[in-house]
Amino acid sequence: MENRPEPRLEADIPVRIWGMDADSRPFFQNAMAGNISSDGALLSGINHSLKTGEVIGIQYGERKARFRVIWAIDAGPTRKIEAGVQILAQQMNPWQDLTPRPIGEHGGPNKRRFVRHKVLFPIEIGFADTRRAHMQTNATDIGGRGCYVETLLPLPKGTEVNIIFWMDSEKIKTNGIVRASDPGVGMGIEFTALENQVQQRLQRLLEKLDTSFAAPAEESKQEVPQQPVAAPLVLKQSNRG
Repeated sequence: MENRPEPRLEADIPVRIWGMDADSRPFFQNAMAGNISSDGALLSGINHSLKTGEVIGIQYGERKARFRVIWAIDAGPTRKIEAGVQILAQQMNPWQDLTPRPIGEHGGPNKRRFVRHKVLFPIEIGFADTRRAHMQTNATDIGGRGCYVETLLPLPKGTEVNIIFWMDSEKIKTNGIVRASDPGVGMGIEFTALENQVQQRLQRLLEKLDTSFAAPAEESKQEVPQQPVAAPLVLKQSNRG
């Protein structure tokens, strides 16, 4: 990461991190992020050993994103475990207001067909196997083609699911498949059978719910009072088949 030719901010900032440690145990803790850039950071003060290649969650203020661990070392009793992390594709940098864009970057169009919105959106996850209980949870990153659900125990990659959610008073059902599974962090689900017109309606609804999307760019830069950091959601099971 040190060889990346991009602007960096040397000052440390407080962050909240979570995920699975090297012993496959979930962790949540405060840490410091330094040497931050538009796509990564150096984390220090970590109390848990981390595996390279694993995905962890990082939150700064009210913004959070998923990062991949590039390297991790034991830096001694003061800085504890240090780790270099890189943001995953299509994630919004939590500290983007603190770092300038790399030279030559002009914010090209989003590669996704639909913009993802960082809103809590209730969904139900079911299975073709009726013996398995349905899961009531919230998507935390959602668009017309799919969503991300934060959970300590994500479903395996490739799992086929049934998704149910509501738009106004209408109950929407669609098939889905788990495309990304990040232990201790969450899972990405693609909607595989959602009609185009329903996708468009969902996108319009999300734009209304996402106040940061509708706000002018200057207003979005105003400071927001710090709120307590919530731990990632754990999927809850209902008794419905």
